[in-house]
Amino acid sequence: MSDLAAKTCVPCKGGVPPLGSAEIATLLTQLNNQWEVIAEHHLRKEFKLPDFRTALAFTNQVGELAEEQGHHPDIYLAWGKVEITIWTHKIDGLNESDFILAAKIDRLQT
Repeated sequence: MSDLAAKTCVPCKGGVPPLGSAEIATLLTQLNNQWEVIAEHHLRKEFKLPDFRTALAFTNQVGELAEEQGHHPDIYLAWGKVEITIWTHKIDGLNESDFILAAKIDRLQT
């Protein structure tokens, strides 16, 4: 099994098809089992945290990581909870970089 978190996100310029179900299934096995694939279109995970301050700090860490990788998720912040949604807008679906970013986000929690 490859280590997705060790890879770097590659900016998508469009013109490529999104991943198919077999490719998505293979990459999903390399992530923490709490990530879910929604309609073969995006990845989603909810992180439970002890309070708002911790959730905000985690949100800021994800934001810094997103800037570093040039790949930006949707982030929902609430008291004790951060929800991350990832997909590649240019292809309106998933590519490998989405899974790489998910793996890197998981590493922030260890």
